[in-house]
Amino acid sequence: MSADSMYAIDTFSTASAGPDDCAEYTQPALLTPPRILLVDDEPNILNSLRRALNAMPPALFGGRPTVETFDDPRMALLRGSECAFDLVLSDYRMPHLNGVAFLSEFKKIQPTACRLILSGFADLNALVAAINDVQIFRFIAKPWDDYDIGASIAQALEHRRLQQENARLADLVRLQNGRLSKQELMLQRLERSYPGLTQVKRAADGSIDLDLGEDL
Repeated sequence: MSADSMYAIDTFSTASAGPDDCAEYTQPALLTPPRILLVDDEPNILNSLRRALNAMPPALFGGRPTVETFDDPRMALLRGSECAFDLVLSDYRMPHLNGVAFLSEFKKIQPTACRLILSGFADLNALVAAINDVQIFRFIAKPWDDYDIGASIAQALEHRRLQQENARLADLVRLQNGRLSKQELMLQRLERSYPGLTQVKRAADGSIDLDLGEDL
């Protein structure tokens, strides 16, 4: 997939935003099924987590979640640069990147996604300081209980929904007071749906240069 085809809205121009383009932003966001990212270097753990989530009532999460799994945190970061997620759950002990380092990088790409970490109690001391630095919503201990992990994810998603609604209301006040332009508001909406789109590098011909690096 080319860089330009990855973002179908590459030609969008905020300069052409009309007075009604931001009208939907004045209404509370509709509750939509969440998109969840699971990251663990052990495929059996990923399969168990997916089965556990699929077995839970969809209403717990606001609809049947779309679940994507990755056993390599580096590939999960690439996916995070392409697609917006509501929540990411990562194991702590992984090759290449531990869970805290991974979530720290993911936060740079998608700062509003909820972040949870999965680990054994032996790692707890190493995690305590990092939890605040990366603003991890919840530490989930191994072995986990399916009910507890479902409840933790549901609480995290509800917390994110409330944060987004508060941010929407604050932006609406700033828009009405003239402290936020319609163009800025549209850019915020684009960034939430297409992470990194408003900060992409462009080549001389105007195409998007993703510069993913040779290691990935």
